[in-house]
Amino acid sequence: MKLVKSILAAATILTLAGCGSKAIYKAGTYEATAEGRNGDVTVAVTVSDSKIEKVEVKDHKETKGIADGALEEVPAAIVKQNKADVDTVSGATLTSNAIITATKDALKKAAK
Repeated sequence: MKLVKSILAAATILTLAGCGSKAIYKAGTYEATAEGRNGDVTVAVTVSDSKIEKVEVKDHKETKGIADGALEEVPAAIVKQNKADVDTVSGATLTSNAIITATKDALKKAAK
C-alpha cells in the first residue's frame, strides 16, 4: 500500500511539474473599441505573459446609472476569472457585451 501511494505521489508531482504557466500574451496594455448601447466603448486591457491584470473602460457614451453596473462589474469579473467570457449585467446587456467584445479584441492583439 505504501508503494502504491508513493508511486501515485510521484506521478502527481511529475504531472504538476509540467503544468507551469506558459506565456500566452505579450505583456503590455492593449486598447480596443466595440459598439455599446449609445456608441463606442473603449477598453484598455493590461496583461502579463499569462494573465489579465487589468481591464479599464477608457471611454464610453453609455447612460449613467443604467450602465454603471456593467462598467464596474464586467471588467472586475474579467480580471477575476482571467477570461473575457463572463456574465453580462442585467439591464446593461449591450454595454456588457461591448466591454466583453472590446476585451476579446484587445486580447487578440496581445496574443503570442
